Amino acid sequence: QVQLVESGGGLVQAGGSLRLSCAASGRSFSVYNMAWFRQAPGKEREFVALIGQSGTTTHYTDSVKGRFTISRDNAKNTVYLLMNSLEPEDTAVYYCAAKHILRIDRQYDYWGQGTQVTVSS
Repeated sequence: QVQLVESGGGLVQAGGSLRLSCAASGRSFSVYNMAWFRQAPGKEREFVALIGQSGTTTHYTDSVKGRFTISRDNAKNTVYLLMNSLEPEDTAVYYCAAKHILRIDRQYDYWGQGTQVTVSS
């Protein structure tokens, strides 16, 4: 079992920055690929960014490329999402998720409770 706890959300003006953190506890953190998702009011949850177990592989949804950076510190069992140049459209609840490296489908094994990010115009 893995527990994920997000933090770092809040209210920020457009153009500002936030760094989200996701602390993992439980089984070995390094055997999981980690991702960030978000869900805006009235919309479906969408993928934001992914980082591989070693931290060398990353993927981003097009709308955040060049603005968001995902990273991880396996020694601290933590994954981060640095969000720059925030836009009102980035307003959502952000969730981190863990997927075992041997899992080949699109499902994730564990989810955090989410942290609210609100970007004012």
